[in-house]
Formats: sequence, C-alpha cells, structure tokens
Amino acid sequence: MPFSEITNLAQRRGFFFPSAEIYDNAPAGFFDYGPEGSRIKQRLIQHWRKTLIEKEANLEIDGSIVLPESVFRASGHLENFNDPLVTCDTCKTAYRADKLIEEKMGHEIPEGASTEFFDQKIAELKIVCPKDKKPLGKTTKFNMMLSTDVGPLKGTKAYLKPEACQNIFLDFTRIWKSGRVKLPIGIGQVGKAYRNEIAPRQGLLRTRELEQMDVEVFFNPAKINDVEKWDQVKDYKLQLYLLSDKTIHSISCHEAVERKIVSGKLIAYWLARAQQFFNSLNTPIEKIRFRELEKEARAFYAAETWDLEVKMDENWVELAACNYRTDYDLKSHGKESKQDLAVREEGTPEKFIPHIFEISIGVGRTFLLMIDANYRTEKRGTEERTFLDLPFEVAPYQVGVFPLMKKDGLAEKADELCTFLQSMNVNAFYDESGSIGKRYARADEIGVPFAITIDYESMEKRTVTLRERTSM
Repeated sequence: MPFSEITNLAQRRGFFFPSAEIYDNAPAGFFDYGPEGSRIKQRLIQHWRKTLIEKEANLEIDGSIVLPESVFRASGHLENFNDPLVTCDTCKTAYRADKLIEEKMGHEIPEGASTEFFDQKIAELKIVCPKDKKPLGKTTKFNMMLSTDVGPLKGTKAYLKPEACQNIFLDFTRIWKSGRVKLPIGIGQVGKAYRNEIAPRQGLLRTRELEQMDVEVFFNPAKINDVEKWDQVKDYKLQLYLLSDKTIHSISCHEAVERKIVSGKLIAYWLARAQQFFNSLNTPIEKIRFRELEKEARAFYAAETWDLEVKMDENWVELAACNYRTDYDLKSHGKESKQDLAVREEGTPEKFIPHIFEISIGVGRTFLLMIDANYRTEKRGTEERTFLDLPFEVAPYQVGVFPLMKKDGLAEKADELCTFLQSMNVNAFYDESGSIGKRYARADEIGVPFAITIDYESMEKRTVTLRERTSM
C-alpha cells in the first residue's frame, strides 16, 4: 500500500495528523494521534506488553524523559549521535547528505561514513539542491540531541533523551539490589525520545518526537547459551538477510547458533520472539527480514546488529533495532558516575558487568505497518469495500453495538447492552448515526472485529445479530 494511501486513510479517519497544524509555522516531525489512532496505539502497546514483557516474565519501568548531560557523555551520544548535514549555498535549505546520495545511488550509506566521503560522492554524482538546483556546501556533522536547562538562571544542562532505553541502564543496579531478580532478566519500557532530525519526512517514519517499546535483556556473557525456553524456538525459522550473499535465508534458531551466524542462543531466542511479535500483527513471514549490519553501519555501541525490516510499499523499512550492546552501557555509566555497576550471581565468587541484548521497536513505524499489512479492498458487486483487517488484540474496539433504528425502543435496548458489555470489561462502543450499512462500513474502516445489531426480533426473542468484520 503506497504511503500516500496510508496517509490519506489516516487523515480521513483521524488516526494521526501533524501537531499544531492550524499554524503555518508549526515545525515538521511532530504528530498527534486522534481518537481511534490513540486507541489503536495503546492497544498495540498493550499487545507488546503481554507478548514481550508479561509472557517472558520480564520487568517494566517508566523513566524520565529529561536526563542530565553526564548521562549522554557516558552513553556516547554527545560525541556520536550525528547526522551528515549539507546546506544549499543559495537558498540555505538543509538536507541530510546520506539521503540525497542514497536516492541517487539506490542503496544505503554506512552510518559511520566520513564527511569527506559525502563531499566526494556529492561531487561524483553531481548532486545539487533539489529545490533550486544550485550547488551544495561542504558536509558537516550535526548532533541531533535536543537540550534544555533545568532550574532557574540556566540551571543544570540536560537533554531530552534521544533513545528511550537509557533509564533502564541507569536503574538496573537498583532493580538488581532489590534481590528479587536473577540473570538473564529483561527490563522493558515504553518511552518518548527526541531527535532534532534535519529533514523529517514520510509521516511517522521519521519524526522529531517518537515513541519506542524497548526490551533490554541483561545476561552473564559466560552463559549466553543457557536459555531456559530454548526448546520453544530452536526449530523456529528466522528470516535472515546475510551480508555474505545479500540474500534472505530461512534458518532455524538452532542452525543460526551452530553456524555462528549469531553470537549465541540468547540472541537467537530474542530474534525469534521479535519476529513472532510482528507476525502476530498479520505481517506475512515473507515480508519480514533481519538485516545483518556490517561493522561500519552499526550504532557505536553495538557489537552485533540485526535490523528487523518489513516490506512496505515495495521498500524494506526498519521497524526494530536488535543490538548486542555487550557491556558498553553499564561499563560507560559506571566509569562516568564513579559507581560500581558490576554484579555477583549467587554461587559465583567473581563480579562481572552484565551484557545487554536489545530489541527496540518504533511505535509510530509499527502503527504504519499495521495499517499497511491489514488494509483491504474488495469488490462486492458494483460496490468497493475498504476495511482494516486488524488482529483482535490491537483493534481500537472489540465490538460496536448498533440499533437497527432509533425508534421503538431499539436505541434504548442497544445502549443498555453496550453499557452491560462495558461493565464486563468488553471494549464496546455505541453508534446510532446513519444507516446500518454506513455504521458497519465506518466500523470496518477502523478495524473493529465485531458488530452487534439490535433489531425487532431482538425485542421479541432477546437475540441479537452478531456480524464478523472480515467475512461480513
């Protein structure tokens, strides 16, 4: 489904739209979710929570958005969280140099490429300003951190976190010392992150304010192959896009470990759980891949990276970053804070710094995926029907309750039934506006799986008509 159609549907149904859109000077890259969009997003988060937190016996925190400058000095973001910036000499429009080059070459540029590399490619490919066709200036590094001052008179320098996960690393020792956890343990968080993007575009795909669903798995590196539930996934096949031949291979978790494609069983286990999560959103397996990243393309903290990508509009779009962060985070924060973040497992004499494997999922990007993967159009006679085939777990409502007519007590009976369902924790809504066909169509378009209709027979026999969205 083209992104233009996704955006059209989103605007029509009020799923999401630009923040402060009534103002001409509103900055790009910020979005609001409307009533139905907000419900779908919250249901998505709940599905993530049940799937990757509760079922896996992981923990969850809720961390602050603003953190002191020292946190990001230790994490490496102050030095390394940069995008290549190039500006038109004439109109002064700013662009990401890598995106201009990628559009011309048709493939991605490694994340660690130098400014000299970008200048050379811009010259070779004769790239000019897309706006006025004038020459571009030299490439510079642009740090995407958004800063603030905490307290009066410019107080303490702080930053809005550029990735949601830093709180998890900072809180790990406190959670460990509670004495109720043992390794391996996953700690999750749903959180906002802020990135001063040079040129935000494609709706929710590249924004300045974003939301992430993170799971950080802390483990003893000497026990990377001790996975309690290994038998549940060992024969499960991962879709791995390998650097060796730039091809997708369907490889079992067991084989991926045996062939040393991944660093150990724990990595394969969590890749399997991530793939299963996206498959549960009605994404066909053949449209999912884990792209192995070469060293130059990985984030500065990662020893091994698999980007989970989904095919959307004929393009592979990254929806989750799966990073083996080793002991980088705890070691760096321990050094900067002058705190001992090493742990000692029960029955083990020596202390060690736990390693971390991360699954970081973009909420907005996954929201777009769900619209793309579940958007359906079908012909029925001369009529064309459009609906969202959303899984029950992420639909904005479970059921709509409709009176066939507003008169003869049908509306009152339908409203009574809806109130009863809500009292039983069923996610139900009531609608009496327009014809019954239009009400079905509205519910179908936002992905409501079931509709209950109260008609005259309901009044006589205390029965209802139950309609299933996809089959009608």
